Amino acid sequence: MANPEAEKFCEEGIKAVNSRNTLVALLAFEKAAQLAPTPVICSYLAYCLAKERGAIKKAVILCNEAIFAEPRNTVHYLNLGRIYLLAKKKQQAIDTFRKGLKFGKNQQIVKELNALGLRKEPVFSFLARENVVNRLFGILYKKFGLR
Repeated sequence: MANPEAEKFCEEGIKAVNSRNTLVALLAFEKAAQLAPTPVICSYLAYCLAKERGAIKKAVILCNEAIFAEPRNTVHYLNLGRIYLLAKKKQQAIDTFRKGLKFGKNQQIVKELNALGLRKEPVFSFLARENVVNRLFGILYKKFGLR
């Protein structure tokens, strides 16, 4: 980062996000974005905007721009996935997290995926998960350790 002041605000914002204080992080990232709008700053700013102000559409656009600029940075996928979770789009969040893991190991993404508690595929994929047959065979398979 060329601007040391923007770097300071960015570090402060990341610490605040990691301690779940997104309001403080939002203020830090807004200041950093005014000084040097790097993809990392924009990505974190997007998450904070979605969390604190509910600006989901704007946040998704900002995060996608960051991904376009740095497609191999897993932090952008982490933030976009979190935004999708805030928007109650769980499947999109899972897909985004998994895509991010293709570019490298990110413990925060792994933590988010574990917190979601991913489920196994239904026994009969051509039937709905809630179908009585799927539920019954799922219970039997689990009971006998077949899955």
